[in-house]
Amino acid sequence: MVSQGRTQVGIIGAGPAGLLLARLLKLHGVESVILEQRDRAYVEGRVRAGVLEQGTASLLEEAGVADRLKREGLVHDGIEIVVRDRSFRIDFRDLTDKTVVVYGQTEVTKDLIAARLGGDGPIVWNAANVTIHDIDSARPRLTYRCDGQEHELTCDFIAGCDGFHGVSRQSIPANALRHFERVYPFGWLGILADVPPCSHELIYAKHARGFALASMRSPTRSRYYIQCSLYEDLDEWPDALVWEELKRRLGSEAAARMTTGPAIEKSIAPLRSFVAAPMRHGRLFLAGDAAHIVPPTGAKGLNLAASDVYYLCRALTAFYGDKRTDLLDRYSETALARVWKAERFSWWMTTMLHKLHDETSFEAQMQLAELDYLASSRAAQTALAENYVGLPY
Repeated sequence: MVSQGRTQVGIIGAGPAGLLLARLLKLHGVESVILEQRDRAYVEGRVRAGVLEQGTASLLEEAGVADRLKREGLVHDGIEIVVRDRSFRIDFRDLTDKTVVVYGQTEVTKDLIAARLGGDGPIVWNAANVTIHDIDSARPRLTYRCDGQEHELTCDFIAGCDGFHGVSRQSIPANALRHFERVYPFGWLGILADVPPCSHELIYAKHARGFALASMRSPTRSRYYIQCSLYEDLDEWPDALVWEELKRRLGSEAAARMTTGPAIEKSIAPLRSFVAAPMRHGRLFLAGDAAHIVPPTGAKGLNLAASDVYYLCRALTAFYGDKRTDLLDRYSETALARVWKAERFSWWMTTMLHKLHDETSFEAQMQLAELDYLASSRAAQTALAENYVGLPY
């Protein structure tokens, strides 16, 4: 026997995109059900980045889930860029009068889950075999299996917030979707350690041996990355070797301030740029990683998910409040305009800072010339700062 249900918006995925959309919709009187294939412990335990644009922080405040963010978030006025042991700073506040906040995506997710379970509506954990039906009709359906029983959920709309490997994008007919992709020929070896950061702001380093990044999750927890081959064996990277390489690439000043310690997490992540267009088919709307991926160099992944949610929430509430369909019809076009700008910025940061060519090549000299220009030009620094703190919605 199939258990049947009904909601206004069916949301696939209990990551930040799905949770934030559900929260904002609830505040506007729109009901939703969230289906998540994993359990709560898994979702709340995923380690992700956490540099929030000012617009993302404002959206979380609008959603009423920013209390802990305000207490624990680390406000950053700029970043430091190191090139061959010489550094310069991009001052966001001076250049744009805006800042970013370092607050882990894991913490954003926990805050949103707590708000959801505080009375906003259900999250169906361990929803298996989620399948989308009838997205070209006025009553799309979701079927899934949970607790040994088959379920069917009829919706007005479906929001696909289930990430790059989720079912949502795969449910759009292949002839209705275009994919744009750049796969980078390197990865990031990342370590997380319970040691104080070597700097109060992020450090991006361009080095002959490859890119490096010094970041943090809190005043007592640091996150570091080094550019590496996609085929590295983590067993060949003991903690001591990672710290040695970080000190070499980040430069003498950072090395002198660096506190080392045992890694509590170590992994290698590939880098890619990816966009699926359009972000809507019938009554199915894609948001976040289901529609696009950016390399982490520009700190745009979570922030792009937030801007998608902003546009989609506005479109859905206009439909339910005023019977308007124009914003729904323009959702993909509107969201993609911002997505492509973020893709451009992330691609630019990635290609400028990583080792892509032999140091004696023309291309490598162009990278150094670009960085030299950036170090000496307020206009160039302003362009970087505007994109890093987040373009307006």
